[in-house]
Amino acid sequence: MRGAAAPTPTSTTSAPHSRWRCLIDGRSGSGKTELGRAIAAAWPEVQLIKLDDFYPGWDGLDAASAMVPRILSSLRWQEWDWVTNEAGEWHELDGNRPIVVEGVGALSRASKPLADHTIWVELDDSTRKKRALERDGETYAPHWERWARQELLFIAREKPKALADEIRDGNLAASWP
Repeated sequence: MRGAAAPTPTSTTSAPHSRWRCLIDGRSGSGKTELGRAIAAAWPEVQLIKLDDFYPGWDGLDAASAMVPRILSSLRWQEWDWVTNEAGEWHELDGNRPIVVEGVGALSRASKPLADHTIWVELDDSTRKKRALERDGETYAPHWERWARQELLFIAREKPKALADEIRDGNLAASWP
């Protein structure tokens, strides 16, 4: 763990405070979604937002990352319809409830100042790929390398691991705190 300590729940049903904002980043298949779900299970009032729901297509990592600060400021986001390949429904967030945003690109230099806690989920490349392809199968397989290139460019530019308050082992991502 680096920087600020992970928040410790006062009970299994309350986040540190009602306006708590947490960003979870890491490469594809590292365990970000599992960690986000674990936080939401521990604190049911948490609003969990998955970047997978609004990446604008297979080349949309940077675009989705740029949306994170706007989402945290405006408290609304627009999903991406992967079937029609176009913008979909708008969603409103409650600014008086905790928000967790998870996905590749969630933690950037622009989004970090808007968060109370930031997490990088780390996992070796072979395990990540195995997990991601088991999860998304043939839908993701043809795009694995294309997506990985975007991840590497984003990581080189934004250095999300260095921005993280906490680094978590992806093998333990399904537990919180």
